Amino acid sequence: MAIETETTQRPATSAPASEDGANATQASRLDPHALRADFPILATTVHGKPLVYLDSAATSQKPNVVIDAVDTFYREYNANVHRGIYEIGERPTQAYERARAQVARFIGAPDAHEVVFTRNATEAINLVAYSWGRRNVGRGDVIVLTEMEHHANLVPWQLLAQEKDADLEFIPITDDGQLRLDVFEVLLRVHPKIVAFTHVSNTLGTINPVAEMTRLAHEAGALVLIDGAQAVPHVPVDVKALDADFYVFSGHKMLGPTGSGALWARRELLESMPPFLAGGEMIREVHLRRSDWNDIPWKFEAGTPDIAAAIGLGAAAEYLSAIGMDDVRAHERELVTYTLDLLHRELPTLELYGPPADRRGGVIPFNVPGVHPHDVAQILDRFGIAVRAGHNCTMPLHERLDLAATARASFNVYTTREDINMLVVGLRDVYRLFGVESVS
Repeated sequence: MAIETETTQRPATSAPASEDGANATQASRLDPHALRADFPILATTVHGKPLVYLDSAATSQKPNVVIDAVDTFYREYNANVHRGIYEIGERPTQAYERARAQVARFIGAPDAHEVVFTRNATEAINLVAYSWGRRNVGRGDVIVLTEMEHHANLVPWQLLAQEKDADLEFIPITDDGQLRLDVFEVLLRVHPKIVAFTHVSNTLGTINPVAEMTRLAHEAGALVLIDGAQAVPHVPVDVKALDADFYVFSGHKMLGPTGSGALWARRELLESMPPFLAGGEMIREVHLRRSDWNDIPWKFEAGTPDIAAAIGLGAAAEYLSAIGMDDVRAHERELVTYTLDLLHRELPTLELYGPPADRRGGVIPFNVPGVHPHDVAQILDRFGIAVRAGHNCTMPLHERLDLAATARASFNVYTTREDINMLVVGLRDVYRLFGVESVS
């Protein structure tokens, strides 16, 4: 078996930008072997084997700069934000707001005050559905989603539609996991109030043509929410260039701490929306019978925030910026191409799902014929290989594909070809243990 053991590094080339923001033929200058030294967990062993972490779509590992940022906050200047006028009370406020500016720069936001810190993308979508949605969506109004949405970009809209007697419509997908834009254009004729869709599918890895979809939705008079949880860590994102109205993402998927994330929205929308949560911090004045709200973004950040997580999120944004998101995307494109080619060649009967490599992020779902994905994941774990198994929080998508569950390998900046080679080794053992033929 001819499996490569080194990642070939080639100089970057110049080419027109593609939908995902990277040059179509750009080769990655990113060296995952060098970057792995920044992630202490990758030096650990599982069942006596080196950890092969292929579950970054569920949560990414954290580099030392993020861990150190969180640790330094708690060790050196732990105090609440926007309150203390003493020295260690001012430092966290400065660090917290600096993190907001770092995140804003990372996603191309024109104004840091348009970035609201949340616990994750799920909370950010709920914020929009509750605050904007309950003020603007009424009986008979249409909300357009897609068949590939994560539950986080589905259930909040279901609740809103049930409460307001609104209608949900869905953009279907093709058999290889790409959106039917022809159907989308038909759905826009009913003039939906809002269209919400994922930038990159967490299950199939499909990179959707979000700029084109946003343009079409705006021409039909709809607002647009983009779920960028799987995009911000992997492709260049510029919310101003995309012309979205709302863009959400989670920190823990972009090398940041758990419990961190953000909503970006256009200033005029945030200023028109009522608070989502009430209490301290989100107020300007409180009287016994009425209150006045704080300015944005603090109007939506009630109570003591997860200060350490926000600071860590800012550090993660700076870390990825230093690597360069064009190189991150090029690295994952090369890795996906290598993985798909290798799996097709070495395990021809392995069932693979999703679009071609050039339209896919670093996500590869698969099934071993006749073997439940949970069993696959359990056996791979014996080799120190971590993959996701289940419905990946996309049960409707799995129903559409007539699948009970899938196993999923997903990548990040620290993923190497050697990791993929080990996946093949582990899968061969799955085939052997279950007596499955590896060739048709």
